[in-house]
Amino acid sequence: MALGLMLALREAGRRVPEDVSVVGFDDVPESAYFAPPLSTVRQDFEEVGRQCVELLLDQVDSPPGERPAARLISVTPELVVRSSSAPPSARLRA
Repeated sequence: MALGLMLALREAGRRVPEDVSVVGFDDVPESAYFAPPLSTVRQDFEEVGRQCVELLLDQVDSPPGERPAARLISVTPELVVRSSSAPPSARLRA
């Protein structure tokens, strides 16, 4: 989606990141090779998968008719800053 957005912005005469910053999600391997390289949020999908399997196993291992205790699962994302994002211009900060 972010790549499509950058194309649409270019076709509309907007520059990335000079006019609009764009940040994607999932950090696909090609992100670093877009023009400009795409800033993105990277998720640790291996950890997400591990947590999902652990929750599933808790359900499977629970005695019949009982549910395992609810718990909050959090996997911290990482912001990967590349050239598609920039600080706000001075006119926007005023």
